[in-house]
Amino acid sequence: MKSLIPLLLTAAMISHAPAQTPKPTPAQTAEALYRQGQMAEKSGDPDAARTAYAEALKANPNHAQARFSLGQLKISAPTLISKARENKFGAVPVPEYRLEAASLEESLAALSTIVEKQSKNEVTPNFIIQDPKGTLAETKISLNLKAMPAKAVLQYVLDMAGAKARFDEHAILIVPR
Repeated sequence: MKSLIPLLLTAAMISHAPAQTPKPTPAQTAEALYRQGQMAEKSGDPDAARTAYAEALKANPNHAQARFSLGQLKISAPTLISKARENKFGAVPVPEYRLEAASLEESLAALSTIVEKQSKNEVTPNFIIQDPKGTLAETKISLNLKAMPAKAVLQYVLDMAGAKARFDEHAILIVPR
């Protein structure tokens, strides 16, 4: 019986020992990094995606999807940045937007000020009006909106002005329809 107690104690200690997780294989590491790159791409962060894909290729140089995605990223990075800019702008809540017979330029300046204030200067829209024929200059905009996302407010302004927007990497271009 005395020899049985140390044996039971040893068995109990072994069964409660922390389990050792096996180290991931290079292929598993590469796949995890590839998935991180995909998530970074979806969130509009091409730099993080580029880093993750490059690390995936270091872990497994034969990871075809990481190699392909890295190549595609060179082509699509500006589009990703533009989409991220658009999403960031669109997510800013505008508590109140009130204008009476304002020009398009005044309307965009007011929206820009509200967005900067509401986002604590994290989002600073750079509006550029491209109107060589001056068709948008004569438009007068009157709106009274409450509790809307910035992108919806912008769409109402553009609809009233007969204009459309294109989000670029560094600016929001406004052009006549």
